[in-house]
Amino acid sequence: MTDVQYLTEEGAAELRRELEELKTVKRPQLAAKLKEAIAQGDLSENADYHDAKEQQAFLEGRIRQLEELLRSALIIDHLDEETSGITVGMEVTIQEEGEKPEKYVIVGAAEASPRDGRISNESPLGRALLGKKVGDKIQVDAPAGPIAFKIKAFKRAK
Repeated sequence: MTDVQYLTEEGAAELRRELEELKTVKRPQLAAKLKEAIAQGDLSENADYHDAKEQQAFLEGRIRQLEELLRSALIIDHLDEETSGITVGMEVTIQEEGEKPEKYVIVGAAEASPRDGRISNESPLGRALLGKKVGDKIQVDAPAGPIAFKIKAFKRAK
């Protein structure tokens, strides 16, 4: 990964928990499953063995991905609180003309969950909001066409 990956402290803690579980629970379980499959004999037609090897590859890939992400991530909770515009780690209230206001927290891509109101700084909406201020208008290209929003408020997310 060469791009900066942003994480909140909570997001980093969750990824650390996942990594710990993968290493201390899932990896040993998979090793036991693999050992059991090997004990069955002929590996060329052993479905349990091939399944365990495939799961092992996915598990090790996820472990490497999490380790790299945590090693290179910038924890946004420690960024300077003083800002003149919207940055990663802020809760933003926007409003489309004639619609109800919507609130989003801008997070790094690894933590994005649009259903939970957490949008990536790399998403079209996230990119359009960065650096903007209250009262600014933005336009986002959506599948159904461009949508205009007005920024109503922003603050450091909790």
